[in-house]
Order: sequence, then structure tokens, then C-alpha cells
Amino acid sequence: MNKRLIIPLIAVAVISCKTQELYLNVTQPAPVTIAPEIKVVGIIDRSTPTDQTKALDNLDKLLSLEGADLDSIGTLEAIRGVTEELAANDRFDEVKLLSGLRFKSTSLGGLPAPLTWDQVNEICRDNGAQALFALEMYDTDTRVNYSTESRTIKTPLGAIPALNHNVSMETLVKTGWRIYSPSDRILADEYIAGESVVFAGKGVNPVVAIAGMMNRKEAVKEVSRKAGHKYALRLIPYRIRVTRDYYVKGTDNFKVAKRRAQLGKWDEAAELWKMETLNPKMKIAGRACYNMAIISEIDGDIDTAISWAQKAYSDYRIKPGLRYAGILENRKFKDEVLRYQEER
Repeated sequence: MNKRLIIPLIAVAVISCKTQELYLNVTQPAPVTIAPEIKVVGIIDRSTPTDQTKALDNLDKLLSLEGADLDSIGTLEAIRGVTEELAANDRFDEVKLLSGLRFKSTSLGGLPAPLTWDQVNEICRDNGAQALFALEMYDTDTRVNYSTESRTIKTPLGAIPALNHNVSMETLVKTGWRIYSPSDRILADEYIAGESVVFAGKGVNPVVAIAGMMNRKEAVKEVSRKAGHKYALRLIPYRIRVTRDYYVKGTDNFKVAKRRAQLGKWDEAAELWKMETLNPKMKIAGRACYNMAIISEIDGDIDTAISWAQKAYSDYRIKPGLRYAGILENRKFKDEVLRYQEER
């Protein structure tokens, strides 16, 4: 594991007079884990409405002023997005778009019942895939707001009263996904996401106002494609910034160590903290143990960090040590998941 996963800049904000805040970059495991042996995946579309739900779907589109082909175009873009992102990721050897398969969705506005495992096995066998990514739901829901406001228009004959027509339209794009893993018969993931696109226009009459929203279809296509990309990224580990507090007061060594830490000289700061773990005063020794947990985490030695945090709490009654030990235990678990994902 890489050492020094720490941003050199120390936050100037002080949590209290006795502690200082620092930032760490921590790699989190991917939200979705797929067995390492899965190297070939297929992508299918199950979002097409059945004849039974199509009538309701058409009514919904009429009432919400959606274009007749907006959902079908958006569906293609969502599939395109997930296909592009998975193909660009070296996690899989081959990504197959199974466009020849036809499915019908028996649910409007929600995920349909999952495919049976017999269906999944048959699709995978016939297409040489080991797992399936399925777009289970795609729907657009549009709301329109219309208003007018008074204004004046300057003319050669003077100012005359007029109305401005304001139209705003919000389109919510909803996608639902599942990942089928037939080897162990589990749904590796089940996920629904939504993102809105807002359009606005104004003019001297409603026709001119609406003309300002003519790029709506292209915007929905872009959002749909990005939705596919974002979903595929659920298989990728990601980094987050976390904060930690360390003690900076207690003895002169703590003050010197603080300045060394501010200069990025963490090893030199740790030397002073290590000395203070033998201080006869319980509070000072406990704070030093807590800080040793911090430096151990910075160095990537999570087991040692847990031991120091536990010691700070159990032996010296440093209450933050209990919470920190729990945070470290959680990080250790996630690191194990991350190592498993990286073995693929």
C-alpha cells in the first residue's frame, strides 16, 4: 500500500485549542463487486413497455408534453454510455451489446421483476457471456411551468404595455439497472438513478418562448449517455478525502511536532509523539498514543493504527480513541474488499 496518502496542506481551521485537522486521501472499494473470473459480459435492454403498459406510458407522455421518441432515443444513449465505459475499462476482456434480444417491461415507473435464472443462463450461453448488465427501466417525466409578467416596449410613439411569456420545463430522466451473475445466481447490483434537465425560455408570445427550448432532445440524450457512464463507474474504486484530528498541545514536544507536521515532516513529528507515549501523565501519554495511530494510518499500517487507537482509549481514557478505532476497523474491512477487487 502506498505511503503518505496525505495532502501536504494542513487545514488552517482548528477544531479546538488542543487538536489540529488534517486531510487524507483514501481509496474506497467499488460499490459493486463482480467475481474476478467474469471477463465477458453482455448488455441488454429490458426497458421497452409491454402492450399493457404502453397505453399508460403514452398517456403519461401526452400529459407531460414529451416527444413521441424521447424515451427510445434516451434508452439507446443510456445503453451506449454503459457500453462505452465498460469497454474502456480493462476489467473485462469483452463487452457485448446484445441488441438482437427483445424484452418488454411489465412495470411503469419502477423496476420490473428480475429475469429468471433459467433465462439468464440461456442468454449467457447463447451469446458467450458470463454475466449480464441490464437496463431494466428508462423513463422521462416532464413538468412545465408557464407564467407572464408585465413590461413596457419603447416605440416611436412612446412606451406601450406588453407581456413577457415565460416557460420553464424540467425533465427527469430515470434509469434502473441490474447486474446478473449466473455462476453464483446473485444480483450483483440493483440500482435506480435520476437526473433532471431544466430548460427555460421567454418571449413576446408562447411560441417564441417555447422556441428557446428546442435543444431539449439533445440535452436529454447527453444526460442519458452520462447516466450509462456513471452506472458503469460503480465497478471502479474511487478516492475520497477524509479528515482526521491530531493532538498539538500537552508538552513542548507536541508543539514542536505540530510545526514539523505542518512542514510535512511526519516521521520527525512521530519521533516526538513516540517519546511522549512514555510520559508519566496519563493524558499526555494517551494523546501521544492517539497521534501514533494517526501517523500509522498515514503510513498505511492500519493494524498498527488500530492498536494505538485502542490503547489510547483503553489504557489512557482518550475518548476519541474509541471512535477512531471504529473508523479504522471499517477502513480495514474496505481495504480487504479493495484487495479482492484488485486481484481480478
